[in-house]
Amino acid sequence: MDFVTVLPQSLKGNYTVWVVIDHHIKSAHFIPFRIGQSMKILADKYVREVVRLHRVPVSIVSDIDTRFRLHFWESLRKAWGPI
Repeated sequence: MDFVTVLPQSLKGNYTVWVVIDHHIKSAHFIPFRIGQSMKILADKYVREVVRLHRVPVSIVSDIDTRFRLHFWESLRKAWGPI
């Protein structure tokens, strides 16, 4: 996963694209959002756009700051609720 930033603003106010690639099945997801949105919103978008189609990932490979990944995994776990 990676982010493409500083894009022209869309009608919905988004100006960043979150790129999520699954190398196993060779698919890519491009999820629009705004910088500054909460991790909960990102986790909800991830569940709606990626997990819905491909299930829960076993691992995430990214060059994004490790703090982002930690907070993202925590938000994703909370989005699923008690297991």
